[in-house]
Amino acid sequence: MKNKGKKQPASKKKEEMAKNTSNPEGKILTTNQGLKVNDTNNSLKAGERGATLLEDFILREKIFHFDHERIPERIVHARGSGAHGFFELYESQEAITKAGIFTDTSRKTPVFVRFSTVAGSKGSADLARDVRGFSTKFYTEEGVFDLVGNNMPIFFIQDAIKFPDLIHSVKPEPDREIPQAASAHDTFYDFISHATETLHNQIWVMSDRGIPRSFRMMEGFGIHTFRLINQQGKSNFVKFHWKPKLGVKSITWDEAVKIHGADADFHRRDLWDAIEEGHYPEWELGFQVVPEEDEHKFDFDLLDPTKLIPEEMVPVKIVGKMTLNRNPDNFFAETEQVAFHPGHIVPGIDFTNDPLLQGRLFSYTDTQLSRLGSPNFNEIPINRPINEVNNNQRDAQMRMTVNKGKTAYFPNSIGGGCPHLAKMAEGGFTSYEERIDGKKVRERSESFSDHFSQPALFYRSLTKPEQNHVAEAYSFELGKCTYAHIKQRMLWLINQIDESLAKKVSKNLGLEIPKKIDEPINQAIGADADVKKHQPGKKKIYLDKSAALSQTHIKSDSIATRKIAVLVSDGFKESDYNKIKKALEAKGAMVQIIATHGGEVNCDKGDKHPVKHSLMTTESVLFDAIYIPGGKQSVEALKKEAKAKKFINEALKHCKAIAADSEGEELLDVTYALDFKDDEAICINKDASVFINAIAQHRNWKREEAAKAIPV
Repeated sequence: MKNKGKKQPASKKKEEMAKNTSNPEGKILTTNQGLKVNDTNNSLKAGERGATLLEDFILREKIFHFDHERIPERIVHARGSGAHGFFELYESQEAITKAGIFTDTSRKTPVFVRFSTVAGSKGSADLARDVRGFSTKFYTEEGVFDLVGNNMPIFFIQDAIKFPDLIHSVKPEPDREIPQAASAHDTFYDFISHATETLHNQIWVMSDRGIPRSFRMMEGFGIHTFRLINQQGKSNFVKFHWKPKLGVKSITWDEAVKIHGADADFHRRDLWDAIEEGHYPEWELGFQVVPEEDEHKFDFDLLDPTKLIPEEMVPVKIVGKMTLNRNPDNFFAETEQVAFHPGHIVPGIDFTNDPLLQGRLFSYTDTQLSRLGSPNFNEIPINRPINEVNNNQRDAQMRMTVNKGKTAYFPNSIGGGCPHLAKMAEGGFTSYEERIDGKKVRERSESFSDHFSQPALFYRSLTKPEQNHVAEAYSFELGKCTYAHIKQRMLWLINQIDESLAKKVSKNLGLEIPKKIDEPINQAIGADADVKKHQPGKKKIYLDKSAALSQTHIKSDSIATRKIAVLVSDGFKESDYNKIKKALEAKGAMVQIIATHGGEVNCDKGDKHPVKHSLMTTESVLFDAIYIPGGKQSVEALKKEAKAKKFINEALKHCKAIAADSEGEELLDVTYALDFKDDEAICINKDASVFINAIAQHRNWKREEAAKAIPV
């Protein structure tokens, strides 16, 4: 007790207080995405004395958060649907990347995926002709990696500075606020006819890809050329691909129009129901890898986001699989608040100088602040990384973390220097040391000026039915334009892509294809630029066709999750029904009874069967195929129902598979099916395997031209 009452020196007391309140030793500095940081003192520059680079996401996050320490619906991709799942790697890709997600096969990486339309508002319908967003958030052990892409491998524009113009043109016209979620109007075609870089993505939207059958049946692409960096610092260029296990399927425009009225939530419901019933959608992830030394060996520029690399030139290497197996618990908290950003990457992945990507790296941070209201959007549960976050960001609206200690700066001594910098060996992120030499200019490379070759390749690669759908789509869209000069300008441009396509569209529009255009084609350049230098040249043919560009390239014999309507009334033949139901469900199809009334329906044995929908409450366009079992009483009742005949005639018109057994054939005899008795997808008293094969083909397009005459 001899020291009782003796005061400690002030310096000693401060040191002990600092020790008690500072972060525990050993903490490593990270970004808000959990990415370890090895330098928070220097911004990324073009040389030691050069300009700070826009792609410095560490700088932007730090300043962005500081700027908002004192204290609305997405503009694009507003309508979306999401699901949880996981990603598994097939084999290590350590030869080309050090990213743990692509080198460690023991991992089961959690993911959240959001699918969306682009142009419409949150309240628009699912089946608009549009690009579909396909964005994946990987919760990796090194931090969050967001692969923010679409269901098409290219984008409309080459430079992010044009994005506001693109979206303003496709959104409802501001004087009248119409049309909603539609590109078929004057302002959009006025824009794209003057910015010809848009033509490649536009022809994809005019194809069947613009109206997917399901989110589960469409491809996904990272769009941009990224870099993969291995442990030795070697860089390879990469494009990311998602390949659906169910194949790539679409619906017709006539179906889309009718589905809008029957079920505006068709895609949302389809994804939700499939997961709830245990039919978990799967995609395989593929890489197209180009060694850095081969960057300039192509007839197009790898940094041009309006260009794809044909798979015949660079095959897609499948590296892993993603499975979606859980629906969100709350739509707003998860699907609406999820925040994607192409700048969320991990060691082993890096950017290129793609000018669209570079602009997105800036824009997405700003967008998330505007949309979610705080730089703390990373603390919303759906956006949190699974690894620990330590940094000196503080406060701001909706802060969840309770930070302890005195220090919120680096370097420091009071906090024991924590959180300290990560060494590269500890997983610290370092940017790829790319040499950059050049003047600061507002210019676009001449290598970006080929605007016709790839749209032409895409169109040549389609099957005849797919080509017909493109011509019909252009005819409808341009037919909605009211200015003749816009239509004529578009016809001239389509003619540069493919003469036969332009002739079909011009015939439907009742307009001649202009022989020339008086004003410059491409006005998406600076006022002082050399106009001749930036005019797109004539198309090149460096590849006759690319099979991968047709939706038929991903073969799938599966009928899993296909919805089969069984048309019945009381007295239907149970033996027919049970036989086909067992065969279809064994292959994963979803069999639903559609009856003349709701509740339950009696079979010929007296057993009761639950009715999924009455004819009054559903439509043929919501199903992939139709089956009609026998039973005299049932068939006679159906023959009296106009809606039952309409159900079959619409399926005929949309080239779907139809099967009938026993007396069920009599119902077909009072429809237009009589005109298609030799059709291979109309299966009368045939083995279930024949019907299953017809469903797996998705549509019998051989029927399409003749079926157009069916009045429904």
